[in-house]
Amino acid sequence: MSGLFFFGLVARNLLRHRLRSALTLAGIMIAIVAFGLLRTVVDAWYAGAEATSAKRLITRNAISLIFPLPISYLQRIRQIAGVATVSYANWFAGVYIDEKNFFPQFAIEPKSYLALYPEFVLPPDALSAFLKDQGGAIAGRRVAEQYGWKVGDVVPLRGTIYPGEWRFVLRGIYTGAEPKIDETNLFFHWNYLNEEQKKQPGGRQDHVGIYIIGLQRAVEAARVSRDIDALFKNSMAETLTETEKAFQLGFVAMTEAILVVVQIVSLFVIAIILAVAANTMTMAVRERRREYATLQALGFGSRHVLGLIVGESLFLSVSGGLLGIGLTFPVAKAFAARVGTLFPIFTVSTTTVALAFGAAGLVGLAAGLFAAIGAKESIASALRDAP
Repeated sequence: MSGLFFFGLVARNLLRHRLRSALTLAGIMIAIVAFGLLRTVVDAWYAGAEATSAKRLITRNAISLIFPLPISYLQRIRQIAGVATVSYANWFAGVYIDEKNFFPQFAIEPKSYLALYPEFVLPPDALSAFLKDQGGAIAGRRVAEQYGWKVGDVVPLRGTIYPGEWRFVLRGIYTGAEPKIDETNLFFHWNYLNEEQKKQPGGRQDHVGIYIIGLQRAVEAARVSRDIDALFKNSMAETLTETEKAFQLGFVAMTEAILVVVQIVSLFVIAIILAVAANTMTMAVRERRREYATLQALGFGSRHVLGLIVGESLFLSVSGGLLGIGLTFPVAKAFAARVGTLFPIFTVSTTTVALAFGAAGLVGLAAGLFAAIGAKESIASALRDAP
């Protein structure tokens, strides 16, 4: 059987019941979009960990992240062998107009922090203006676009951890050096926060949430982590030091049950489209039993019949898969715009595309083989029983 003849038969078979083929194609396409979107949600959860550096460590309070560390630890950490630079940050958790407007906010020591994170790209004039203004702030491109901020605007925040009304002048908008870099943060001066806390009775002055340690060599991460924690052992605020990736994965672990559910649902989606495709092909084979028997009577082998059935199933499934993959990109973009800064990085990865295409191909192959089982009978029986 020539290739042209083979593809001609496959095409004619698909066009016999156009509505059924179109509905099956649409079902596969929608399922692939759902699969791709679910896989992208999982990738978005891990995006923070994927964007980390092996040369950065995070030191926090050993009891919990909610307990601060004294600023006096700074100089002692700097003296540890293998440490290149140290910075620090505080989680602020302010409310912008309404509680639903969530985006990360950090009080930082600007020079050392931005030196540790060169992936946050800020124009030189904006950096200079930010460093000079204690009440200034910088924001990521995505969060600035979402709320329509421009350089020079005042960003008001209502404090939760740090009560009061806070106002920051936006001195710059940073961009990510790579697509995987988070562009939803707002950064302002830790000194400004600390000075304001000194004015409050019982304020949280002279404490930081975490220390960020830049290493001279990534291979020294384990040793430097042990040395830092040993330095503050049996103190009033013991520390836990880990790689930046491990620190980020700690947040992911808090929602691990949700991730498992999402992954299970994505597998169920594939199982559903397999059932749909298998049902379609089984119906088609049942209708064509007499034709397949006639082909075998004319000398075509079982492998030719099998090829027609599996070829039709593969063509239908892969076509729906390709359409679904193409549709996944605009759907993911619309979803990302809808959720705002909830997922800082929400892009369809090449791995997700490969998995979606592989799933479509596997569904087509499995459905075709399942349907072909019904075509394995004697020629006389098929000719006698077929409608």
